[in-house]
Amino acid sequence: MRYTIFPLLGPAALILGLALLAVHPLLWLVGTWFDPAYDSYGVWVAALTIALLSWSATSPLRTCNSRQRLSGLGLLALTAAVRLLGQWLGINVLGAAALAVDVYAIGLVLNLDRRTRPLAPGWLAVLFAFALPVERILQRCFGFALQQLSAVGACTALGLGAPVQCEGIQLQWQGQTVLVDLPCSGTRGLLLLLLLFVALAVLTRPTLGRAGWGLLLTLAAATLGNSLRIVLIAVGLVHREALGGVDVFAEPWHSLIGLLTLSLSTLPLLLWARGERGGAVPVPPATAAASDVKPLFAVKPFTGLAFLAVCAGIIALPPQPLDVARPQPAPQLPGYIAVFAAQPGALTAQEQTYFTRYGGGAARAAYGPYGLLVVSTSAPLRHLHAPEECLTGTGHTVRYLGQTGGPQPSAIYRSTDPQGQVWRVTVSYVSERGERTAHVAEAIWQWLQAPGTTWRMIQRIAPWELPVEATAIFDVAVWRALDLPVPQTLSQLPSVQL
Repeated sequence: MRYTIFPLLGPAALILGLALLAVHPLLWLVGTWFDPAYDSYGVWVAALTIALLSWSATSPLRTCNSRQRLSGLGLLALTAAVRLLGQWLGINVLGAAALAVDVYAIGLVLNLDRRTRPLAPGWLAVLFAFALPVERILQRCFGFALQQLSAVGACTALGLGAPVQCEGIQLQWQGQTVLVDLPCSGTRGLLLLLLLFVALAVLTRPTLGRAGWGLLLTLAAATLGNSLRIVLIAVGLVHREALGGVDVFAEPWHSLIGLLTLSLSTLPLLLWARGERGGAVPVPPATAAASDVKPLFAVKPFTGLAFLAVCAGIIALPPQPLDVARPQPAPQLPGYIAVFAAQPGALTAQEQTYFTRYGGGAARAAYGPYGLLVVSTSAPLRHLHAPEECLTGTGHTVRYLGQTGGPQPSAIYRSTDPQGQVWRVTVSYVSERGERTAHVAEAIWQWLQAPGTTWRMIQRIAPWELPVEATAIFDVAVWRALDLPVPQTLSQLPSVQL
């Protein structure tokens, strides 16, 4: 036999090294698909990617490009360096993102763009990238900006029919107040439309110019669609009686409005894709069959083994995370809040390890029936999370209820633990510069403008059965104990009512 075991040692070592580098990021990525805290579509996106790749790869090859195949192999080797960086910096998403590059490289190796059922390898890689927890990334980094943009669009549209007062994300229209809260930012709708655009681009293989036009169209459709959703909700609130008493915030009406506006937003993309059939990158003409398999195995044993050794060294490297907060002691909680003495609560072993590795600090305590958790960090992108992320991961069922305004804005959640106990969770984010917000996305947005600023998450927990007035009074007592401004509407309430 021409090819013995020894000549195959090189490529086998290469493939094994690549597999070693992919294991940890892949395990982390699969974990996000089934972690309720991420609420990810990743498993469906990955399935769609594999289905499209298989659909194209099983079709006849019209022409073979060995240089392209070798470029794909070189790109697979390049992702090793990316995983080295992700391993060293302790950034899981970086190593997972390299998997998308791997998809592109595999597309090149298989010559997907040169088959009778051609696909665009680059767009296929972008499609797989949506298997990453991109919604969480979009929400945390751009949620506040999208929230503001949606509010402006809705305000403009409502102003065409009747006078409207717009103050940030709060709209006053015909006696009704509409708050464009973070869940109404349109992040999820934008994500779904971008996913549709990329899937269509995989199939239509548009030129760069046409793809740019399609992307702008997607962003515009998502923004206008979300603004339309807010407008319809506002109209439903104002004309509730004319609509037969329908509560637009109740199900199924709230979801139906979102589904309607999302469906309308897809129409421009479908029209764009239809027009792309004639503008696709042409498939090279078929040529005589040629065997380009040999270059795939043209890896010298020494080279392959050396690469395998490097890969083993990469995965053995201890992480040196980049986004680590400044070392700081755990926050000092008040000894008393109102009439309740503090009963300090210990952090879990996992939490202690986390804060030891990544900096920052946290402390929790019980005050009578209430609980208080304070997290302090100069790296909120890593440390700060909304309650629905943390609590959902521990088995809680969490529902966002809205937010309060004033000098200490707070987000309110209803959380049901695995034992069936229901809790009211109230959370605020406060910076050392005096910024205050109810949502982590705005906190991160503010922090990005002043990196290094220390932020605190102040989370209050109360049994759901306690009166709302009592929990509000406890909040006032918390603000006083932490030397923070007290909302004027509650500052006069006596603490004895607790």
